[in-house]
Amino acid sequence: MTNEQRAEKVIQKYGFDFNNISKSEIISLIENEIVNYQSGSSEYIRLLCGYLYCLGDETDVTLIEKAKYKINMDVGCMIDIEWIESLKGVKSEYIRPRNEIIDDFISYYKYFKADD
Repeated sequence: MTNEQRAEKVIQKYGFDFNNISKSEIISLIENEIVNYQSGSSEYIRLLCGYLYCLGDETDVTLIEKAKYKINMDVGCMIDIEWIESLKGVKSEYIRPRNEIIDDFISYYKYFKADD
């Protein structure tokens, strides 16, 4: 299964009702992917980190940073620094309100279909 297909499967399983998504499951999926990264598209790990952003708080920054900086440059480019800075509570004209970031994440993935 490609990373895009894996991403599509995660979206089908969890949807976007963040009150009913297990944060511990998302964390486990990210940790597993960091250790056993499947090369190809970075969409799967990006999606998982996006879910963690939507579910998370400042305590989750370290894991998102690990995914962003410890796998490879392609993955690093795909994981939004805005998620990290927002969870850290950075105040900047470049960091949008959390609800806008979450709305954009949902809009991007709501109708996501794997290309492969």
